[in-house]
Amino acid sequence: MTLPQRSAAATLPRQAAYGQRPAYRPATPAPRAGGQYAPAARPQQPGVAMPAARPAAERPVQRPVATFLTVAEVAAIMRVSKMTVYRLVHAGDLAAVRVGRSFRVPEPAVRAYLSEARTDVA
Repeated sequence: MTLPQRSAAATLPRQAAYGQRPAYRPATPAPRAGGQYAPAARPQQPGVAMPAARPAAERPVQRPVATFLTVAEVAAIMRVSKMTVYRLVHAGDLAAVRVGRSFRVPEPAVRAYLSEARTDVA
C-alpha cells in the first residue's frame, strides 16, 4: 500500500495559528541604512497639494520641563516633617498639584517659598 504524494501544484496559504502572522502578510519592513524604518507613504489624492511645512516663526515654542517633587522630597530639602509640608500646602503657602490622592510640588515653588521665608537676624 502506498501513501498519496503531494502534487507539485502551488498550495493555498494556511490560516495562521494564534499569535503567528499569516503567510500572505508581508513581514516588518527592513530597516534603512541608519537603522530607522521607512515612514509609511500616505495615499496622495489627485489634485490635492500637500501642505507646506510651517516656517520656524510659526512653530510652537518649547516650554521648559517642569520638575515636580513629592512631599517627602520637599520635607527632606526643607528638613521638616511631611506633616509640615502638608500644612503649608493646605494653607496655600506652598503651591502644589494634586495627582490622584497625593500632592506634587513644583520645584520653583519650593525655591520661591524658601527665598521668601528668609529673615535677616541682626
